Amino acid sequence: MKQLMHILPKKSGRDSQGHVSVRHQGGRQKRFYRAIDWKRDKEGVPAKVVSIEYDPNRNSSIALLQYADGEKRYILAPEGMSIGASVMSGPSADIKPGNCLPLGVIPVGTLIHNLEIKPGKGAQMIRSAGTSAMVLAKEGDVVQIKLASGEVRLFRSACKATIGQLGNADWKDQVIGKAGRARLMGIRPTVRGVAQHPGSHPHGGGEGKSGIGLKAPKTPWGKKALGKKTRRKEKYSDSFIVRRRKK
Repeated sequence: MKQLMHILPKKSGRDSQGHVSVRHQGGRQKRFYRAIDWKRDKEGVPAKVVSIEYDPNRNSSIALLQYADGEKRYILAPEGMSIGASVMSGPSADIKPGNCLPLGVIPVGTLIHNLEIKPGKGAQMIRSAGTSAMVLAKEGDVVQIKLASGEVRLFRSACKATIGQLGNADWKDQVIGKAGRARLMGIRPTVRGVAQHPGSHPHGGGEGKSGIGLKAPKTPWGKKALGKKTRRKEKYSDSFIVRRRKK
């Protein structure tokens, strides 16, 4: 659907000032971004799956829906969805893959994806291929969700989620196959620090093969590369965690 696509601008690892802030990126092929319906706010209107397509911007497949009023939208395709299937969103929708409902009306033990963090903001979690979460328990206006990592977290019952597990679970087994394909994906070569000039990297220099020669590995800018903590001590959403993820 050309109406649901636009050219995705290239970043090439550059920041707003044009400097390389993320190395080893650049030179990828031109891509068209497919506008995905994360909110699923067309409630009570049945839709038919017209096609299931490949999306170069994500590892899960996408499905093109045509609603009864003629409008078309893209959604992420769950496992088991086929062309011609009927899906719907809203509290009265059936519990079947592709239907979107508030957490408060989804039965305990159901697998879900495309989970909202704030009601009405749109799906932000469980969007990668092959992933799913489970409705674990309900208490008042709060629902406990067990995430793929094993973490149990609280969500408001008004948050929407889509039924089922996302498809294309074997995407991790895909082999890139050749360097040329990696370059078309925007992946540039990574050179070891010990193989570089000493003016380019703290690990560089020396005669023949040599170790890093430092107490601790360093980044190209001389910062500690291992052991330095980068996480904040506490996030605003940590109070919603019931059980931490598995170690």
